[in-house]
Amino acid sequence: MAKSPEEEHPVKAFGWAARDQSGHLSPFNFSRRETGEEDVKFKVLYCGICHTDLHFIKNDFGFSTYPVVPGHEIVGEVTEVGSKVTKVKVGDRVGMGGICGGCGSCKNCDNDSVAYCPKLIETYNGIDNDGTRTYGGYSDFMVANENFIVRVPDNIPLDAAAPLLCAGLTVWSPLKYFGFGEPGKHIGIVGLGGLGHVGVRLAKALGSKVTVISTSPSKKNEALEHLGADSFLVSRDQDEMRAAMGTMDGIIDTVSAVHSISPLIDLLKTNGKLVMVGAPEKPLELPVFPLLVGKKAVIGSCGGGMKEMQEMIDFAAKHNITADIEVISMDYVNTALVRLEKGDVRYRFVIDIGKTLAATKP
Repeated sequence: MAKSPEEEHPVKAFGWAARDQSGHLSPFNFSRRETGEEDVKFKVLYCGICHTDLHFIKNDFGFSTYPVVPGHEIVGEVTEVGSKVTKVKVGDRVGMGGICGGCGSCKNCDNDSVAYCPKLIETYNGIDNDGTRTYGGYSDFMVANENFIVRVPDNIPLDAAAPLLCAGLTVWSPLKYFGFGEPGKHIGIVGLGGLGHVGVRLAKALGSKVTVISTSPSKKNEALEHLGADSFLVSRDQDEMRAAMGTMDGIIDTVSAVHSISPLIDLLKTNGKLVMVGAPEKPLELPVFPLLVGKKAVIGSCGGGMKEMQEMIDFAAKHNITADIEVISMDYVNTALVRLEKGDVRYRFVIDIGKTLAATKP
C-alpha cells in the first residue's frame, strides 16, 4: 500500500499544493528525505512564481501528478550539509532551479546539459531516485544534492535573485550558446514579461544591440528607458516590422501564449536563429519556406546546466542585474496566479516564504 505524502520520508515538511486541475493552492503537509551525505538542506526564504507553475497546477501539459507543490525559483539559507558536501556550508546563501537530478553518466550530463538528460528529475512533479514524487519551493525547506544548487553572491538581494534561477537561466543559455550575447550582435527579445525583461538586461550587459518586440505599444518607454533596450518594435505594426526585416542575428521568443512566428522569422538575417524558450500549451504553425530561402532556423532551448546557472548568477551579481519583482505573502498566492494568467505583474511575483508561510499552517 502506497504511503501518504506525509509518511513517505522521515522529515516533516509544509507547503502549499494544488490537488486538482482547478489549480487552487492550499496548505499541504508532506515529508522530505533526511539530509544524505552529498545533500544540502536549506530553509526557503523566497520563491518566484514562474508561468510554468501555472501550467503545471492546471495540468495544461497533460502530465501533472497531484498533489503538485510548485516552485523552481528557490533561494534560501543552508541549515545542514552532508558529510561529503564541499560546495557550501551552513549559513551560506543558495539557490535551486528547475532540476534536482539526472543520470550523471550520459553525454548531456557530462557536457553540463543536464536539462536534456533522458532521466532528468524535475524539482517538482518529478520522480526522485527513490521512486517518490518531488515537491517544489512553495514550502518551508528543500533537500537537494549539492550538484543541483548554486551559491548566491552576497551582493545580490535574495528576493530579486530568485527569478534568475529560471527566467535568468532560460535566456542566458541561448545568449551564450548561440553567440547572441556579444558586441556586434543584434538580437530581438519577444515579449516583455518575466523572461523578457531579464533577457534585455543580460543581453545589454553582454554587449549586444537589443530590440524588444511586443504586441503592446504601451511598453515602449519601459523597454527603452527603464530596461535599456536599443529599439522597440510593435509586432502588430506591419510598417515597423517590414522596415526591420533581415536585421537581426538572433531572436529569443519568450512568449508562452499561442502566436504567429512567421513575422519573427522575417526579421532574421541569413543564417539567423529564432530560439523558442516560452512554452505555449498548443502547437505553433511553422512556415518552412522562409527557413529554406534564408538558411534560417527555429530552435528550442529549455533552461541550462548547473555551471551555466552559477555563471549566470555570478554575472548578474557583478553587473547588478536582478528581476523586477512584486513580493507577496503566501496567502496571496492564488490571487497572484490569477493576475499572472492575465499578465498583470511587473514582472515576477516572488513569495516571501520565510516570513509568511508558517502563519498559514492550519
